Amino acid sequence: MAFIPKCMSTQHPDNAFVPTYATDGVIKGDGEITEAVEVFNLGCDEQMWDSEGKETDNQVVQKLLSAHSDFFKSQHHLGKDSALTLRVPNPAIETEMRKSTVEALQGIPKAWDMASEFYGNDTEPPIQEVILPFTTSAQELALLDVYYQKFVVGQENQELLDSMVVKDWIGEFFPKRIRIIPLIEDLEHLTGSDLIVSDYLEDLSKRGVQVDYQRVFLARSDPALNYGAVSAEMMIKIALSKLSKLQERLGLPIYPIIGAGSVPFRGHLSPLNVNRAFREYPSAQTFTVQSAFKFDHPQAVVQSGIQQILSHERTEAPEIDELKAQGIIKKIAARYNQQVRDLIDVIGEVSTKIPKRRERKLHVGLFGYGRTLAGAEDVTLPRAIGFAASMYSIGAPPELLGLDVLNSEDLSFIRSVYPSFDEDMASSISFMNEDQVIELLGEETAKIAYELGNGVDRIHQGLTTAIWAGVKNKSSVNITDYIEEAAQLRRFLG
Repeated sequence: MAFIPKCMSTQHPDNAFVPTYATDGVIKGDGEITEAVEVFNLGCDEQMWDSEGKETDNQVVQKLLSAHSDFFKSQHHLGKDSALTLRVPNPAIETEMRKSTVEALQGIPKAWDMASEFYGNDTEPPIQEVILPFTTSAQELALLDVYYQKFVVGQENQELLDSMVVKDWIGEFFPKRIRIIPLIEDLEHLTGSDLIVSDYLEDLSKRGVQVDYQRVFLARSDPALNYGAVSAEMMIKIALSKLSKLQERLGLPIYPIIGAGSVPFRGHLSPLNVNRAFREYPSAQTFTVQSAFKFDHPQAVVQSGIQQILSHERTEAPEIDELKAQGIIKKIAARYNQQVRDLIDVIGEVSTKIPKRRERKLHVGLFGYGRTLAGAEDVTLPRAIGFAASMYSIGAPPELLGLDVLNSEDLSFIRSVYPSFDEDMASSISFMNEDQVIELLGEETAKIAYELGNGVDRIHQGLTTAIWAGVKNKSSVNITDYIEEAAQLRRFLG
C-alpha cells in the first residue's frame, strides 16, 4: 500500500436519517456500492467492505469500476489513493459465518483481475488488507495469512491434467500476499494488544515475511457494551500507550485505527467534534466515519469533518497509570454488569422497535445478531448500536451506567486521562429523561446526571416519555416512529 489511510468509512448502521438510495430505510445490495462512491467523493480515503454479520457483495470492485469508470480512472485510484479493506468473520469465534471468510479471501484475486483490466500497467491491488474481528492471538492472524498464501494464491501451482497447473488454465493469482489487521475488542486483549502485535510480527519474520508497518484496529463500541463507556475509554488509552512503546521498541511504525461512532457511548466522533478524537487519541492514524457521521449532517459539514481527519498528524500517546486505570475499570464494569442485568427485559423489548438500517444475514441469540455481556455469557444483548439506541430512546443514556460507584478520587483520575469526560457526559445527559433515569437507574445515578449535565432537551424528553409509556403499557402507538424522531433530534440512532 502506497499510503496509510486516515479516514475509514464503515457500514455501521447508526444513522438516524437515511440516504436516498436506501430501500425502505435500509441500505443494502447496490446501495452499498453507491455509498462507497459517495464517501470517496466526500473525501474518505478508505472504505471498509464488511462480510461480518451481513450479506456482502464480492463483486464490489467489478461494480465500482464498471459503473463509475470515469470516477475511478481520473481520481480515486483503487489501491493507490483509495483503499477498499475487507472485514471478514473470525473463524475461531464466529463459527456460523466462517465459510464467508473463505469466500471473501477467494474474491481478492478476482478483484485484482478486474483492476488489472481497468488500470493496465498502473495496477495496484484494489484490496490489500483484511480486518480480523475479535482477535485474541497472533495465531488467529497467522492462520488467515497462511490460508491466503497456501490455499488462495497457492492453488495456482496445483496440478490439473497432463502437467498443466491451475495458473496455466485460469492465470496467476494476485496479490501474492495481503496484510492482516487485528480488530481487538475485549478488555484482556485490548490491554495486551502490544503482545498480540509483537507476536504476530515475530511470526511473520520467522516465515520470511518482511513488513514496513502494521495497522491495529481498536474497537470502541463493544468495549463500552461490555464494560461501560468510561471503561472503554481507559482501555483504549492503555492500548494506545502500549502500542506506542512497541513502535519505539521495534523501530517499526504501528498505525492504530479507532473504531468510534457518533454517540458518546461509542466514541463521540461526529463531523461537529472531530477535535475531540484528536484530543483523546493523539497517536491514532485512522478514524472511522460511520453512518451517522455521513448521513445525519449537511454534506458541507461532513466534508469539513473528513478534511479535518485527513489533515491530522498523529503524535505520541500519553502515559497512563495502568494499575489505577484497571482498578477503576473493574469497579465500573461490575456495577455496569449489574445494572444491565436489571434492564435486560426492557432493553430487549425496546430493541425490537429500533428501525433497521442495514441488512444482517444471521440471527444469533435472543435479540438477533448480538453480543454476550462480559462475565455474563447467559445474557445476550443487542449489538452496541441497538443497545445505545434502546437506552437513549427511553431517556436513560447508557453513559450513566456504572458511574454511581465512583468516588471523587476516581473522578479526578478519569478526568486526567479522559479530557473530554465532562463534555461527553453533558452531551449525553442533554438527552435524558429525569423521571425515567430515576425509575430505571436509581436516584444516585440521577444525582450524578444533575451534577454533570448542562440542561435537557425538552422535545427529546417528551418523545422518550411517549416511548416509555408505550413500552410499559404495550400500547398500539407506533413506538418506532417516536424512536426515529428522537434519533433525528440527536443526529444519531445509537
